[in-house]
Amino acid sequence: MKNLKPTFLCLCVLFLSFSCSNSDDSDPSPPNRTFNDVRQDFSEIEFSTGNNDIALLNHFNFIWNFRVIMPDVDFTNNNRPLIVTLHGGVSINDPDAHTYTDCYAVPGFASLDAIIISPNADQLSWFNAYNVEQVLSLVDLAKEFLPVDESKIVINGYSDGGNGSWYLGETRSNFFGAAIPMASAYGSYNQNGTPRVMPVPMYVIHGENDELFPLEDIESWIDETNGVGSDVTLDIASGLTHTEPCEYVPYLQNASDWLQNHVWN
Repeated sequence: MKNLKPTFLCLCVLFLSFSCSNSDDSDPSPPNRTFNDVRQDFSEIEFSTGNNDIALLNHFNFIWNFRVIMPDVDFTNNNRPLIVTLHGGVSINDPDAHTYTDCYAVPGFASLDAIIISPNADQLSWFNAYNVEQVLSLVDLAKEFLPVDESKIVINGYSDGGNGSWYLGETRSNFFGAAIPMASAYGSYNQNGTPRVMPVPMYVIHGENDELFPLEDIESWIDETNGVGSDVTLDIASGLTHTEPCEYVPYLQNASDWLQNHVWN
């Protein structure tokens, strides 16, 4: 096992070794790397209580930047829920974007003593295959190497991340047992115009005065998908707009109660 500093050192050594071995090559190829290499690196990280900021070289030879928040609990025979939370503003070049979810996710999910993972979208949509791979890989790694209760894995997100949580909740129900989209826009229909059924329970939080994604649009979509058998709850954030995610904490606390009383009971 090792802490985060050796992990970064390992990455640097890998890049330096590659650079030196190909110094005379006009068209160098990246070193072969497999998901087992990623697993090995992840397994050697020593996670501590609170924030763990990680840069992990993936099997595409790119870096996954993500934060893992570990609860302050005794993990002995005490596997915890896993919340994957996706940040908004994916088109903005901000290497710290994934850390901004803390202001709502940490207090909002506090009652669950959950492990929280927040990845960085790296300026790509959460619908992009690269980011789908990132999210699902992090879930697999967490299930293997962290004290995760595999029956309590949830996808959450705000704005672009909310859209992503709708999508992953719908299309990856084998990974996620529930979804909590916030300030989102998701209303796709089948080609014949009928609404689709969401395969997992969802708790949708939406600002009353969301100026980017009007409330009435998401209300219509939820009514229609529930009409064909979905289990989607809408919690309207009174007076809130699209640009104040940190003010949504009480609504995430409602969602935490919903998980415990409706989904996990």
